[in-house]
Formats: sequence, C-alpha cells, structure tokens
Amino acid sequence: MDSIIVRERVRVGSVCVMGFTLIVGAAVLSCRGEEPAKAAVGEGQQQQWHVHDRSRPQPPVVTPPTPSTQEKAGEAPSDAVVLFDGKDLSQWVDKTGKGEPKWKVENGYFEVAKGTGQISTKEGFGDCQLHVEWMAPNPPKGKDQDRGNSGIFLMSRYELQVLDNYKAETYADGMAGAIYGQYPPQVNATRPPGEWQVYDVVFHAPRFNEDGSVKEPARETVFLNGLLVQDDVPLKGATAHMTLAKYAKHADKMPITLQDHGHPVRYRNIWIRPIAAEKPVAPVMAGERH
Repeated sequence: MDSIIVRERVRVGSVCVMGFTLIVGAAVLSCRGEEPAKAAVGEGQQQQWHVHDRSRPQPPVVTPPTPSTQEKAGEAPSDAVVLFDGKDLSQWVDKTGKGEPKWKVENGYFEVAKGTGQISTKEGFGDCQLHVEWMAPNPPKGKDQDRGNSGIFLMSRYELQVLDNYKAETYADGMAGAIYGQYPPQVNATRPPGEWQVYDVVFHAPRFNEDGSVKEPARETVFLNGLLVQDDVPLKGATAHMTLAKYAKHADKMPITLQDHGHPVRYRNIWIRPIAAEKPVAPVMAGERH
C-alpha cells in the first residue's frame, strides 16, 4: 500500500507552521489535532478506534461479587448465571441427564451423596469465567486419592481436581489445583479440611476443524484461594486416568459436571459468566489531544 506525506502550512494562532498529512491508502491521519476519520469496517471485521476515542461504546455496568467468608457465601456478580444459590439444585440434573440430583442440600451448601453418581448443569457453556467454592470432609479420612476427592469437569470432560491434599501426599498432577493428569498446580494453596476452598477459573473451549482435528486447544487459568495455580495452560485433551489425554470433537457448549467419587465433599456459591467470543481491539489510529 502506497503512503504519501503531504506538507502544508498551518496557522496556529498568529504563527504559521509547517505540518503534514500522512495518507495511507484511503485512510488519512493528520498531525494538526483533527479528529481522524474511522476506518471503514469490512464484512467480518471489528470497528477500529483511535486512542481515547470518546465515541467508543462504554462497557456494560456490572455489580461485582461480594467476598465470601468461612461462615457465609458471598453474592454473585449481577451478570452471572447462578448455578447454586444455596437453596436447591434446580439448575442441575443427575447422571442420567434427566432426573433430579440426589445430592444433599442444607445450610446453604450441597453435598455429594455417595453412589448416586455425577451431576451436571442443565445448561451448556463454552468460554467462561467460573466460580466454585468447595469443602473437603473434616475430620479427614483416607489417604492419597481416597481423601476428600471430587472433581469439576469443564464441558463435562476437562477436570479441575478437587481433593484434600492439605499436609497429605498424592501425585502432583492429581492434587487440588491440578488439571487432572496433565498439569500440577504451581503451588499447593489448599486450606485445611473443613474450611471452604475457592476456585476462580477462566476457561476457553477448544476449537475444531471440520475433519475433527484440533484448530485451537482448550486453555485454562485457575486461581485457588486467591493464588494463581494454572496460568493459561493449553489442555492436552479430555481427562483420562493413567493414559495420555486426547481430544474428540464435541459441541461448542457443554454442561459443567461435578464428580461423585464417594466422598461427602460440599459445594456452595457456584456461578458462571460466559465470555464474549468477540474480544475488544486495541487502537490503531491517531489519538485525541488532551
């Protein structure tokens, strides 16, 4: 694309100075402080903006969540889908995908009922921000993987481990904060059993080509009790035990699933925010003067 610099004299107050206009294709940028014209938006392209453009749309106003304490769950943000409000499991189905979950609900939490099987959300999700609070049984029983075990499966297949490994050993890629069978957490940030643990997750679903091959792997960022334990890691595929993970093409949106591993793990304050597919773009044109 050809660029042309046109020199011109510009009067500023009583002084005449030399300015220039840079012409790039059909776009015109001036050094004279003029409002630059916005670039034309072609099909499939996002609108472009200059720096500090006051005509750029404002983001929506969202009331942020309130923090939880050990005694009381916080409130979800105003734009979240609340998956458990402390009262019932109306947003969930049992392992058949049709019946009501048989897990116990009381005192603002629900608890895994051994032998009743996993539960899943009625609604499917893809790219999302997920908040989950969980508690391992106290006093603790068992050791290694047989100790406060459950799991949170994004898209019903990518497991974020739930386990009581507070002062208890297990394999690194199977402890709390791990992407099960793939990535150990950066640190062990678990609290003692009987205390509420907090997961905050940013998840990007995988993208597949028409032939079923992986175009983009799933990616996940996880905070456990406020500490970063997974930093935008690329997932290797669906969770598997004692074998390497691999992908199989699936829908763009799938339910969140919680695992029944036979232990009375408790959950509360679960909410999710779908992430917009279209990301904001950085400025590409000249900015306003202050």
